[in-house]
Order: sequence, then structure tokens, then C-alpha cells
Amino acid sequence: MVTAMKFRFIISISALIAAFVFLFLAFRWPARNPEAANPSDLAGNGTRSPVLVELFTSEGCSSCPPADELLTRLDQSQPVAGVEVIALSEHVDYWNRLGWADPFSSAQFSERQNDYAGLFGSDEIYTPQMVVDGRVQFVGSNSSRASAAIATAARDAKAEVTVTLAKRPTSLADEVPIDIHVANLPSVSAGDTAELMLAITESGLRSNVSRGENSGRKLTHTAVVRKLAGLGSLSGSFNGETTMRIEKQWNRSNLRVVVFVQERASRRVLGAASVSLAASEA
Repeated sequence: MVTAMKFRFIISISALIAAFVFLFLAFRWPARNPEAANPSDLAGNGTRSPVLVELFTSEGCSSCPPADELLTRLDQSQPVAGVEVIALSEHVDYWNRLGWADPFSSAQFSERQNDYAGLFGSDEIYTPQMVVDGRVQFVGSNSSRASAAIATAARDAKAEVTVTLAKRPTSLADEVPIDIHVANLPSVSAGDTAELMLAITESGLRSNVSRGENSGRKLTHTAVVRKLAGLGSLSGSFNGETTMRIEKQWNRSNLRVVVFVQERASRRVLGAASVSLAASEA
């Protein structure tokens, strides 16, 4: 009888210890989950590491809305700890001939995606396609793959890129002056060239699709690229200024300026930054 009681006592203690360990791990798990945002999990200088996430998409593609929604979550929720996701939604134009002309599409983005296909050794292009820091590509609706790729890209050395809205006057009312600073540029791949790129994106765009694969659907988009242009090559630090023109149909309060440095041949992104134009309305 004594032996049985001792045995039950030992079992009870073991159960309590197991329960304690389970609760301890359960409460600690979110801090170790790489997808859980944690404000204290930042780079050594107290800032988040920027990662450029491009989505090649189209309103004519029935598989694209889930990828558009994922990009919206990445942009608005910033779910990866210690990372600033800088989103670019690039609408390709090769779906336009299949029933619905995407109003945000451009041959420029189809060409850019085709360049990536050559880099990745692929003979075909597809939507939705997500590209992270110009290095990794996958189906754009794959949330777990996106989180893993973003977390991995954040570990790479990045240039310190700063973009700010300047206060100097311009000759035209629809022009916005911006200042750009680049420092601590990582070593460029042998034989390659770093190029400074500027994009203007607009969020909150909506479409009522009446034809094609998404006929009858109401689609919402985030970080749609309205303009993408190269500003020239970089060989080191950079301090400069430029102006950008805002088209009348763009909603200024939903616009962002994105500046990034990208190797011309390898497409590796070396650094990025963005700023909202809403602040300039104040």
C-alpha cells in the first residue's frame, strides 16, 4: 500500500512538472516564432531591416486575388519581426488580351518579370509571382514561403537608404521634391553595377471587374506601382535630390515614394527605403 501511494505521488509530481514545462514553452513560443512581430527584435541600430517584396499580378488572373491579399497583409501588418517589408505590386499586361484590360498594367512590368525569369533560369512567366529582394521567387499566394524568404533576406547586409520629402519650392504644383541618401553600400558582385531605382506606389485602389476570369469580382490593391524609373548607377555613397510628378488621377494621401538599390545584372537588392506622401499634405 505504501509503495502504491508513493508511486501515485511520483506520478502526480511528474504531471505537475510536465504541465509547468508546457505552459512555460507555450508562453515563450510567440517570442521565438520568426513570423511574430516583436518591436524589440530590431537591428543593432534600432531600425528594422528593409526587404523589398515584389508581386507580379493581374486583375485578369483568377489566382491573383489571394496573392494581392497577402501583399496587403505584409504591407499593412508588417508581420515579420525586425523587418520592414517594402511592397511593390507590379501589374503585367499579358493578361489584357484575355477579356479584361487591367487598368494598372504596364508592358514595363511584364518586361521586368521576364528579366527575372531569365535570371531564375525559367522559360516561362506566371502570375501571381512574388520576388523577395530580387533573389528568391515563388507563387505569390504562398504565405509561409513569403515569411521564410523575407526573414532570410533580412539577414543580408543592406545599404543605409534614406528618402525624405524636401521643403524646397518647385516650378510646378504637381511636382514633389525629394532628397535621397545612400551610405554603407555593400560590395557589388564582380562585374555588376548597382543602380538607384525610384518607384511611386498607390494603395487603396479598387476595380469592379466585368470580364475575364475575375468577372463580377470587386478587387482591392495595395502598393500598386504607378511609376518605376532608374536614377543612375552608384559606386559608393550618394547624396542627391530629384523631383517626381504626381498625376491628377492619383490619390496623393495613398501614395508612397520607394527608393531602392539593385544590382543591374543579378537583380540583388542592396537596400531600400520609402516615405508616404500624406505627410506633405499637412
